[in-house]
Amino acid sequence: MSVLQRLSRSTFTSIRSFSTARPLLNEATANSKPQGLNQFFENGEALPKQIWTGRAWKASELRLKSFDDLHKLWYVLLKERNVLATQREEAKRLGINEQIWTNAGRLKKCQKSMARIKFVLNERQREYEKLLAEKSA
Repeated sequence: MSVLQRLSRSTFTSIRSFSTARPLLNEATANSKPQGLNQFFENGEALPKQIWTGRAWKASELRLKSFDDLHKLWYVLLKERNVLATQREEAKRLGINEQIWTNAGRLKKCQKSMARIKFVLNERQREYEKLLAEKSA
């Protein structure tokens, strides 16, 4: 073997070496949020498996939250409601019977939580207006 061949082998072996293991994902791609229309699909599936979900937020719990927290929660619930609406429409499009697949329970919890947020914010608004009226009187 000539010196040139040895030299080229030694320099290219490091370049040509590869692994069959999966490439490591950096934190940015592993923790990235879905973008665009993918936000309306849960785990990248149009109709995910039926899973048990928690309960709706109670008004007593919401009263303890700040305005900013309630605002953020409202938009999380709004996004969840849109995801559930997308799933319902996809089930209709595929002709899946509601007895086989439904997300009505999750939708009801989402709607209840949103209604309770509005209720708590209206309570706060009434109290604020009451204090202003007492202060000016």
